Amino acid sequence: MNKEASDLLPTAFGGPRRIVCMTEETTEWLYLLGQEARIVGISGFTVRPRRARDEKPKVSAFTSAKIDKILALAPDCVFGFSDLQADIAAELIRAGVQVTIFNQRSVAQIFDMLAQVAAMVGAAERGQALLLQYRERLAQMDQAVQAQIAWQAGGARASTSRSGTSPPSAASAGCRSWCRSRAATIAFLNWRPSL
Repeated sequence: MNKEASDLLPTAFGGPRRIVCMTEETTEWLYLLGQEARIVGISGFTVRPRRARDEKPKVSAFTSAKIDKILALAPDCVFGFSDLQADIAAELIRAGVQVTIFNQRSVAQIFDMLAQVAAMVGAAERGQALLLQYRERLAQMDQAVQAQIAWQAGGARASTSRSGTSPPSAASAGCRSWCRSRAATIAFLNWRPSL
């Protein structure tokens, strides 16, 4: 490589150093990765970690942003979510800012997004370790939900056998759905990653 070309390259490849997070999940994830120093601006909807609201300027809502404030922060990357932020992204791109928009719509896609963010900031190993913990916790939650469903179904059979009637399948399906939802919600609310 000639001298002129090497002068154009950064001295270290550590990923973006001045990140604006227009959604709260990237803010929380960067804090969990120990990369909060890279964040220069956050969404006004950020609630976790609580200290982020005190430490970082709020420069966006979900479908709106203070473009002038974002540009004043001189970010080298902005993280956003979905087509709902497409107009914001387009305006920032026209101003020369690198924008990465994620579009996660499933648990698998959420894991993929988190892995991508971790890799972008040079924290892939830490990210993979956290994601492994989350996968294990999701498996535990699934087992708890399945146990709750089995218990609920057993209780319904026991009560109907005493009365001599069989439960309607729609009611059983509704019960299973409610139990699955309720158990998953309770399990998730009782588990939070530590910040």
